[in-house]
Amino acid sequence: MGEAKRKEEDLQRYVEGLKKNYQFIFNTDEGKQVLSDLEKRCHFWVTTNVKGDSYESAYLEGQRSVFLFIKSMLRNDNEKGK
Repeated sequence: MGEAKRKEEDLQRYVEGLKKNYQFIFNTDEGKQVLSDLEKRCHFWVTTNVKGDSYESAYLEGQRSVFLFIKSMLRNDNEKGK
Protein backbone atom coordinates (compact mmCIF):
# COMPACT_ATOMS: atom_id res chain seq x y z
CA MET A 1 0.00 0.00 0.00
CA GLY A 2 1.31 3.44 -0.90
CA GLU A 3 2.14 6.06 1.71
CA ALA A 4 -0.54 8.47 0.42
CA LYS A 5 -3.25 5.80 0.53
CA ARG A 6 -2.24 4.81 4.08
CA LYS A 7 -2.36 8.45 5.22
CA GLU A 8 -5.78 8.89 3.62
CA GLU A 9 -7.10 5.78 5.39
CA ASP A 10 -5.60 6.96 8.71
CA LEU A 11 -7.31 10.33 8.28
CA GLN A 12 -10.60 8.64 7.42
CA ARG A 13 -10.38 6.47 10.57
CA TYR A 14 -9.57 9.55 12.66
CA VAL A 15 -12.55 11.49 11.29
CA GLU A 16 -14.89 8.54 11.85
CA GLY A 17 -13.67 8.23 15.45
CA LEU A 18 -14.12 11.95 15.99
CA LYS A 19 -17.61 11.76 14.50
CA LYS A 20 -18.50 8.96 16.94
CA ASN A 21 -17.28 11.17 19.80
CA TYR A 22 -19.48 14.06 18.64
CA GLN A 23 -22.45 11.69 18.42
CA PHE A 24 -21.75 10.21 21.85
CA ILE A 25 -21.48 13.62 23.50
CA PHE A 26 -24.42 15.32 21.80
CA ASN A 27 -26.78 12.34 22.12
CA THR A 28 -26.74 12.60 25.92
CA ASP A 29 -29.45 14.65 27.62
CA GLU A 30 -26.83 17.25 28.55
CA GLY A 31 -25.46 17.29 25.02
CA LYS A 32 -28.95 17.82 23.60
CA GLN A 33 -29.41 20.81 25.93
CA VAL A 34 -26.10 22.29 24.79
CA LEU A 35 -27.00 21.68 21.14
CA SER A 36 -30.34 23.42 21.64
CA ASP A 37 -28.59 26.39 23.23
CA LEU A 38 -26.06 26.53 20.38
CA GLU A 39 -28.92 26.57 17.84
CA LYS A 40 -30.04 29.87 19.33
CA ARG A 41 -26.62 31.40 19.99
CA CYS A 42 -25.23 30.47 16.57
CA HIS A 43 -28.16 31.83 14.54
CA PHE A 44 -29.31 28.49 13.13
CA TRP A 45 -32.92 29.60 12.65
CA VAL A 46 -32.40 33.25 11.72
CA THR A 47 -30.55 35.21 9.10
CA THR A 48 -26.97 36.25 9.74
CA ASN A 49 -27.21 39.15 7.31
CA VAL A 50 -26.88 42.53 8.98
CA LYS A 51 -27.91 45.14 6.44
CA GLY A 52 -25.12 47.65 5.93
CA ASP A 53 -22.56 45.81 8.08
CA SER A 54 -20.68 43.13 6.18
CA TYR A 55 -18.23 42.63 9.04
CA GLU A 56 -20.97 41.79 11.53
CA SER A 57 -22.64 39.57 8.93
CA ALA A 58 -19.37 37.67 8.41
CA TYR A 59 -18.88 37.33 12.17
CA LEU A 60 -22.37 35.93 12.69
CA GLU A 61 -22.04 33.60 9.70
CA GLY A 62 -18.79 32.30 11.20
CA GLN A 63 -20.67 31.36 14.36
CA ARG A 64 -23.36 29.69 12.29
CA SER A 65 -20.73 27.80 10.31
CA VAL A 66 -19.34 26.19 13.48
CA PHE A 67 -22.83 25.03 14.45
CA LEU A 68 -23.44 23.64 10.97
CA PHE A 69 -20.19 21.70 11.24
CA ILE A 70 -21.33 20.17 14.54
CA LYS A 71 -24.67 19.23 12.96
CA SER A 72 -22.84 17.60 10.04
CA MET A 73 -20.80 15.50 12.49
CA LEU A 74 -24.04 14.31 14.09
CA ARG A 75 -25.69 13.33 10.83
CA ASN A 76 -25.71 9.63 9.95
CA ASP A 77 -23.93 8.73 6.72
CA ASN A 78 -27.20 7.47 5.20
CA GLU A 79 -28.84 10.86 5.87
CA LYS A 80 -26.36 12.90 3.80
CA GLY A 81 -28.62 12.94 0.76
CA LYS A 82 -31.52 14.44 2.72
